[in-house]
Parts: sequence; structure tokens; C-alpha cells
Amino acid sequence: MAKRVAVLGASSDPTRYSYRAVKTLAEKGHIPVPVTLKEEEILGFPAVRDVSDVEGSIDTVTVYVNPTVLASLADSVIAASPRRIIMNPGTEDAQLKSNFEQAGIEVMEACTLVLLSTGQF
Repeated sequence: MAKRVAVLGASSDPTRYSYRAVKTLAEKGHIPVPVTLKEEEILGFPAVRDVSDVEGSIDTVTVYVNPTVLASLADSVIAASPRRIIMNPGTEDAQLKSNFEQAGIEVMEACTLVLLSTGQF
């Protein structure tokens, strides 16, 4: 079943992991929603500026921004009520993780690309 996945910090630069996440999510049949201030669309998927701009329910938020940027987006992430948040390497923050968990959101400290490639997504 296709899952809607918000990709925080999505980039159109093919060398960035966030670009690869958008591409791989689509290839695996999911619905990636790039969340970025820098792009209008990525790989044909319209970008939004904030998680609150995502239409429909969000299964997963995968994070590719540093903890300071994530902290500024935390309220809108919590308000979106995703099932889970994946904090990719370098995005982890113990306080934010605790805040998300207290809001009833599952938090994984993992690599989205590895989860997708190993069938654990």
C-alpha cells in the first residue's frame, strides 16, 4: 500500500540523500512529498514549504535537515500527526525525539534509504 511520505529538506541535487529518498520512495510505490523552501518540484513531485501544506494524511516524515531547522518545524510536524518520523543520520536530537514520542509519534533513528533497500520501510 502506498504511503504518503513528507521528505523534510528535499533537494533537486542528485548527490543529496534527500533527492535519493524522493526517487527511491517513488520507485518503491510510495508518494513522496518534498518539503523545502528552495524548490518548486523535485522529480515531478510538487514541493511544499511546510508539513502543514501537505494534502492528505502523512504516514511518515523523513528528516534531512539539521536539528535546529527541525526544531523550528516541530510544531507543524506534530500537528500533522504522522504515524512515524525517521531521523536520518545527522538529524538526531534527544529532546525532539522525546517531544515527538510524547505526541504519540513513533520515532526511528535510521536511514530511510537503508530501510527502503532492505524491505523494512
